[in-house]
Amino acid sequence: MRYIMKQKLFCWGDDFCIKDDQQQAVFFVDGKALSFGDKLSFQDMAGNELAHITQKLLVWGPTYEIYRGERLAAVVKKKLFTFFHCQFTVDVPGPDDLEAEGDFLDHEYSFSRHGRTAATVSKRWFSWTDTYGVDIADGEDDVLILASTVVIDMVCHNNDDD
Repeated sequence: MRYIMKQKLFCWGDDFCIKDDQQQAVFFVDGKALSFGDKLSFQDMAGNELAHITQKLLVWGPTYEIYRGERLAAVVKKKLFTFFHCQFTVDVPGPDDLEAEGDFLDHEYSFSRHGRTAATVSKRWFSWTDTYGVDIADGEDDVLILASTVVIDMVCHNNDDD
């Protein structure tokens, strides 16, 4: 499935609108302004929360937790001490962790699981700031990958003005 993810301009907090390949809005990410650490609500267009994202504070390196209800769905963490490129892990319960690597500064990276590409993220075809496509392979958890993409964007581009 292909999604178009765009960060909203002129808003309090990190808000994202996510559309499908037919340009229909399917998800909204509501960043909570004025909170201690980043907190976001990943919602469908009816306002139902599908996941929430919380920044872990007082840990070594950027770390975020993605919850579905009260259940921890994943921990997204930037790997430290990687030379020449960035890497992120998406640690899910069980053996199906994801790795994200590529050119995060230019929004060109992919998620992989067991050596197989699970999703690709690309800003190549979009001209607006913080707008990019996310192609997710069949059978993958779209909400988890999109929420992880939001986290990576926040970690890598939180203070960008590009």
